[in-house]
Amino acid sequence: MLDIYWICLIGGVLFALVTIIFGDILGDIFGGFFDALTMDHLDFLQPMVLVGGITVFGGSGIMLGQYTSLERIPVVITSVIISMAASVLVYFSYVRPMKNCENSTSYSIKDLVGKIGEVSVPIPVKGYGEVVMKVGAGNTNQIAGNLEEVEIPAGTRVVVGETKEGILFVFRYEID
Repeated sequence: MLDIYWICLIGGVLFALVTIIFGDILGDIFGGFFDALTMDHLDFLQPMVLVGGITVFGGSGIMLGQYTSLERIPVVITSVIISMAASVLVYFSYVRPMKNCENSTSYSIKDLVGKIGEVSVPIPVKGYGEVVMKVGAGNTNQIAGNLEEVEIPAGTRVVVGETKEGILFVFRYEID
């Protein structure tokens, strides 16, 4: 049984070293190859949690087997309990908070419907101009068409009414 503990411990340490040293390189080589295997809704199956648990199982098995007077079965059971506790700790203290703090600066053009912008290039009745809109922490310039039957001059505040084929269709923003 001691051999199994050593294999778990050494395998986990090697996995960690390879991931730290070659993680980006391997990610670029296999980029997208394993995307079909991702299980976003099963966070507890993340490699950090699983391999960490296996490594702790090996290390605790070695320690308990060598330095206590416990028999083989209690050592295995205690090692499994310790590794499960370590995996739960890693999951709740690192994996889950990191997933919750992920954010992106990207947006969909459909997210702009209902947003207020300002015309930077006049929008003719039957043509296209340009609007500037605040998105996240920055601004974006978008091609805009007219939903009204009047020209919209530069500097006018507008609201996005709809989007079609990557073009925003806007109308004047009027405050009563």
